[in-house]
Amino acid sequence: MEIVGKSLPRKDALDKVTGRARFIDDYTRKDLLHASTVRSPKPHIRIISVDKKEALSLPGVFGVYTHKDIPGDNRVPFVFQDYPFLAEKDALFAGQPIALVAADSRERAQEAASKVKIKYEELPALFDPLEALKPESRKIYGKDNIFRSYRIRKGNINKGFDEADVIVGRTYTTNYQVHGYLEPQGMLAEPGNEGSVVVYGSMQCPFYVLDAVAAVLGIPQSRVRIVQATTGGAFGGKEDVPSIVAGHAALLAYLTKRPVKLIYSREEDFQSMSKRHPGWVNIRYGARRDGKITACQVKYVLDGGAFSTLSPIVLWRGTVHSAGPYDIPNVFVDSYAVATHKVPSGAYRGFGQPQVSFANESLIDELASELGMDPLDLRLKNAVKTGSSTITGQTVGESCGLTEVMTKVAKKGFWKKSWSQPEKKKGTVRRGIGMASSIYGVALGAEGQFLEKSTAHVQIYKDGSVTVAVGNTEMGQGAKTVLSQIASEALGINFEKVDVIESDTTRIPDSGPTVASRTTVMCGNAILDGCRILRERIDPVARELLGIRFREKMKTSQGFFVSEKNPKKKIAVEEVIKKCYSRRVPMSVQGFFRVEGTTFDRETGLGDAYFAYTFSTMLAEVEVNTGTGEVTVLRLVSGHDIGKVVNPQLAEGQIQGGAVQGLGYGLLENLVMEKGIILNPNFTGYIMPTSMDVPDEIEPVIAEYGCKVGPYGAKGLGEPPLICAAPALANAIFNATGIRVRDLPVIPEKIVLEELRKK
Repeated sequence: MEIVGKSLPRKDALDKVTGRARFIDDYTRKDLLHASTVRSPKPHIRIISVDKKEALSLPGVFGVYTHKDIPGDNRVPFVFQDYPFLAEKDALFAGQPIALVAADSRERAQEAASKVKIKYEELPALFDPLEALKPESRKIYGKDNIFRSYRIRKGNINKGFDEADVIVGRTYTTNYQVHGYLEPQGMLAEPGNEGSVVVYGSMQCPFYVLDAVAAVLGIPQSRVRIVQATTGGAFGGKEDVPSIVAGHAALLAYLTKRPVKLIYSREEDFQSMSKRHPGWVNIRYGARRDGKITACQVKYVLDGGAFSTLSPIVLWRGTVHSAGPYDIPNVFVDSYAVATHKVPSGAYRGFGQPQVSFANESLIDELASELGMDPLDLRLKNAVKTGSSTITGQTVGESCGLTEVMTKVAKKGFWKKSWSQPEKKKGTVRRGIGMASSIYGVALGAEGQFLEKSTAHVQIYKDGSVTVAVGNTEMGQGAKTVLSQIASEALGINFEKVDVIESDTTRIPDSGPTVASRTTVMCGNAILDGCRILRERIDPVARELLGIRFREKMKTSQGFFVSEKNPKKKIAVEEVIKKCYSRRVPMSVQGFFRVEGTTFDRETGLGDAYFAYTFSTMLAEVEVNTGTGEVTVLRLVSGHDIGKVVNPQLAEGQIQGGAVQGLGYGLLENLVMEKGIILNPNFTGYIMPTSMDVPDEIEPVIAEYGCKVGPYGAKGLGEPPLICAAPALANAIFNATGIRVRDLPVIPEKIVLEELRKK
């Protein structure tokens, strides 16, 4: 291959580094109105009245609108339609939208929103998901406060524990994590002809937004156009909730007949937009004295907040990955996504898996300690291999490089030289080393099978240049570049001549959501399907012009069709395309791909959950001051089996970026909430990693175990680099100090407290 596998430059790099890229707040229109949102001041209220008079008396205020002004359906079309665009009788979390204001400036809109008087009765609120599970608790959702529950029953759990010589069980908890994208949520909507609406915005799933805008306005989807502006980061935070922001902006544009821009402040974004779910995990491993794990039992609870959003799907992924990347014959899992009177949780890179991975990979080290084993040896003994069985009973295929990744990472991290039992280490400042591994199901899996398809439009122009249109988006991860490389390789057309166009629901096909590390595989395969059809039309013309027979082999190389038998016989691809046009050969096509064969039995939790898996291991080396609790991360080695690497430099960037984001999750990012109110809703109080917190060395390690389903053998990479970071760091801290912190983030106060308890 000439294009796939090469570190070619990003398609969008120049526009971004020169400032030419236009983000949504760069957009403007004549007669533009600005919007602001009136929100619930408390976690649970009964709305008695909304007084607009003082707000409407301000100059420049165009209008104040409530749920009564919605012409369509007041329900956001998430998995369950329980989240209203604007609260009606009750508001269920602090920050829930109640009314919208439109004014001639952002400042005036915000002032007017502060003048809207909400008369309300404060109602009792429920903040603890474990309390919410109790039968006597007040009900927020349904009869039991459970948005969704899952179970897995593999083998015989009692037999598995009976066979064990050692049983170790612990409870682990994790906090929220805020996405921290540089660009807050924002949309601009403008009315069009014949009752239509156009919405421009920062988003990662344009067709989700299309569903929402059509629903709230009560108009056909054919009258709604959604255009993605350059998006300044997402990480899952612009999957579900942009539907709310776009619905509000579109509603105001529809009602006022004027363009309306709605840009959130950082504090507003913190207070009202989705977060990573807080998690509670109780997990037990049983193992024989030789280290073979015989049983795993898990109870996994997610705090979903006031509305379901994507909690059912997040819970499923976490459930299916709750026993780690190990071949365990007996598994028993119960999991629950639970309602509370708090801001709704949603999609975040890793999607329900980082919480359980922190638990199962921490417990692996605790089990190794009980057995007196090296944690690496314990992992290698139990790691899934080709022919192994996953937690759902799925047989692992040939694309499995977990043991190679573990071994390579350990070698590069000098594991055997550096690791020793923590009790041997003395002094106030101590060094430690830790690791963690994961298995990651690529794409949406069996529970998201109805979305597991992709479509791509591929068009070749007369000059040989190409446009590719897919429904998945570029949000910083390099999708445009990777997909251009796949199309370039398949067509034999120079990479510089291939462009992936911006997402616009009137110009692109629905390729499903840009989530779950699925873009390269799903869109890549759809592009290959389209390119295959085009090559079937183009190749006969090239053969004719070259004068070679049908059975004689022909290839493309450096922009030429070339006879393999006689390399001197070649013709430029552009010349062949011109001839195709002169012969009226169709040069545009729609390719398609869908996943087949994934299964999941909700009674037993067994089945072929995903079509492919990515395997990862991270090693962390830290220095810990036991007096102050400060942790300095010295080194991270992050290894992944991702199948064929389409663009090595972009892959390394994803690995390094994910490691830093996981470092934040593990050590720094501590959202403080008191009785449903966020106390640190900004980057001053919510501490994220800076360049001073990042180690000088983040070393990527890549293994290429090609996947038959993936384009050129590629698998997904976007999310796995984050997943192993927090448990690897927690294990390294334990190795340095003997202090085991089972609650994320591992902030200094917790380390000092555990050190005092130990003493």
